[in-house]
Amino acid sequence: MFPYSEASWSVVDGAMFIGWGTILPGVTTLIAAAICVAVLVIGQRSEAAKTKTFDK
Repeated sequence: MFPYSEASWSVVDGAMFIGWGTILPGVTTLIAAAICVAVLVIGQRSEAAKTKTFDK
């Protein structure tokens, strides 16, 4: 189960990212970008609606 000869974290000398070489980094970046765009769009609509009440 453990990828090294002994079952201890002392043999791990660097960060391990199991998604390297797969589609995982692209998918997570796409999800994060979609969330950012959604927050910006929702925020813009909310602020525009609030400003509209004072622009009379």
